[in-house]
Amino acid sequence: MDFDLSEEQRLLKDSVERLLADRYDFEARNGWLGGDPGWNREMWAQYAELGLLALPFSSDYGGMDGGPVETMIVMEAFGGALVVEPYLSTVILSGGFLRHGASAAQQAELIPQIADGSLLLAFAQTERQSRYDLFDVATTARRDGDDWVLDGAKSVVLHGNSANKLIVTARTSGNRRDRAGIGVFLVDAEAEGVSRRGYPTQDGHRAAEVLLDNVRVGADAVIGDVENALPLIERVVDEAVAALCSEAVGTMVKMHEETVEYLKVRKQFGVPIGKFQVLQHAAVDMFVDLEQARSMAMFATMMAQDEDADARRRAVSAAKVQVGRSVKAVGQSAIQLHGGVGMTMEFKVGHYFKRATMIDATFGSAEHHLTRAAGAGSLIAA
Repeated sequence: MDFDLSEEQRLLKDSVERLLADRYDFEARNGWLGGDPGWNREMWAQYAELGLLALPFSSDYGGMDGGPVETMIVMEAFGGALVVEPYLSTVILSGGFLRHGASAAQQAELIPQIADGSLLLAFAQTERQSRYDLFDVATTARRDGDDWVLDGAKSVVLHGNSANKLIVTARTSGNRRDRAGIGVFLVDAEAEGVSRRGYPTQDGHRAAEVLLDNVRVGADAVIGDVENALPLIERVVDEAVAALCSEAVGTMVKMHEETVEYLKVRKQFGVPIGKFQVLQHAAVDMFVDLEQARSMAMFATMMAQDEDADARRRAVSAAKVQVGRSVKAVGQSAIQLHGGVGMTMEFKVGHYFKRATMIDATFGSAEHHLTRAAGAGSLIAA
């Protein structure tokens, strides 16, 4: 199988990496974290100008017709630069709902606004009791004439503090943990009855707690099948997990590079500590873990758009398991080989490990996905 990038994909990779190398300074990034909204709107405009915000969408709606490989390229570069802008929440997660579930009218209205950078979206799914179960939904949506009325609370809504609109999962029928009876709704973040409390997460990104109190939306706010949206939700999340695996690879590449460079300059007993064979072996082990994660991230990328939900789920879970294990191994070695300075705010490696650790926890840890993969059977059909 040919894993080489096409000429267009290489150009995309070079363009993204050049933009981030020129404009995404580590000190400037840390300064953005303390402000409002916790990221840089000028960089968001740059992403729009480069076409990154339009990348996965159909050209029928102003998109670039990009696929999972293009997303992999962008996310790995973003991981290497510790990008904090809401690309995952707006383009990949919310954009996935528009691509796979929205009507032509909804796509025609919303996708051009995403592409030009004027519309920010956030996926409001997690609830306090749900943990990683996408079907555990207590938020309710009841009919009232032609409208729907939503009530409930959502937790850890990624970049929900700055979103213009929220994509909300709500139960339209059945019990809290039923797989059927779940709908997806597009809600204006400033609508009456919507309240948000934003906060920074451990890795410097932003999230929000969202309360929905008698929030009224029209019939045109429904995305997909209002009674059976779980397959759509699972598909979008699988694609997002594949993208996160690529971002994690980007963070591990930088952790390995930073560590090897530190071994060359840090001296002990009058010589660089990289001269000690045991530390050389540790750096090699980091590289092995990184390459194992890269291979599985590529596998998840290849399977992300598979129409066979079971095969896609097995592949994505297997990738998340390996990436989670590699993140732990690479991150711990990077911190150990840096010594105490690895945990200071001045050194990049600690920031990379924080982000990689949060990626492991997002949409299911390695342990969760190991259980899911085991329950799904063999990774490759007999």
